[in-house]
Amino acid sequence: MSPDRFTVGPSGRALLADLGISLPDVLRRAGLPMAVYAHETAELSTAEFYAFWRALEEQAGDPLLPIRIGQAMRAEIFDPPLFAAFCSPSLSVAAARLATYKKLIGPLRLVVDGNGGDLRIEMHWPDAGQAPPVLLLMELIFWVALSRMATRDEIRPLRFAAPIDPGAVPASAYRDYLGTPIEHSTIPVVTFSRTDSERPFLTSNDRMWEYFEPALRRRLTEFEAEPSTAELVRQVLVRLLPAGSATVDAVARELALSGRTLQRRLRLEATSFQEVLRGTREELARHYLSTSRMSAGEISYLLGYDDTNSFYRAFHAWTGSTPDQISRAGRR
Repeated sequence: MSPDRFTVGPSGRALLADLGISLPDVLRRAGLPMAVYAHETAELSTAEFYAFWRALEEQAGDPLLPIRIGQAMRAEIFDPPLFAAFCSPSLSVAAARLATYKKLIGPLRLVVDGNGGDLRIEMHWPDAGQAPPVLLLMELIFWVALSRMATRDEIRPLRFAAPIDPGAVPASAYRDYLGTPIEHSTIPVVTFSRTDSERPFLTSNDRMWEYFEPALRRRLTEFEAEPSTAELVRQVLVRLLPAGSATVDAVARELALSGRTLQRRLRLEATSFQEVLRGTREELARHYLSTSRMSAGEISYLLGYDDTNSFYRAFHAWTGSTPDQISRAGRR
């Protein structure tokens, strides 16, 4: 599966049947051929996937569709990566597993943070501004539904937030279902208490995980054998930065792409050229400062800056420290 495709399996058909929604009608609304679902597993581009969900929302005509989907979820309609999460010992372990294997289903990237005690799950969508609200809410509700199915407890998230207008949905109905109000945020995020994230899953099944894990790991290895666009850009930047020609057009030429295509592929990986450029410069700067005795001026040149002051300002924005401070710390 390429990084800009979503894999859609039989579980989607089963879920629509449970919801009483006509798949042919949804496909017609989305402008997609029935052949999309003629095979065991189909692949949709990001644009097609979003079109499908917009059509599904229109066909259902129900502002509570994400809640209905959460209530209709059953373990037997999960794809293997989702079922592996269901077999986990707790929500925190399930989140960590899905953060690793979710890319096998599609380019949605999960960022899981449990270091502060509470479990925070962020969702980074490609072309996020085009993602239908029903899809954003459904993916967030998935975590609430999963935790309740697996623990048989009425788990309530501490926070439930998405880049949608809370006034555009029946706020009271969502609050009743979630046990917390919907907040507005730039990134979809759901947070659970440490107690709930570590609550034992009654569906925990080590034998099933041992059965699924080798196949999932093999699929992930195959998937990651091809470097991401962001990694290819980083490799080119390492060569071009010292020459001061690390522009998006220059990098695109090196990769035999147009600048527009390169930026579109990076968006599909939930990043941008500027983010990869910044990350590459920071990584190289830290490497030079900790492993060499090059001056700030020399490092500034290698990173493609016009002057040392620009490098100092950028480095401080990245790290909150100066290059001198990092260099001294690296020599201790």
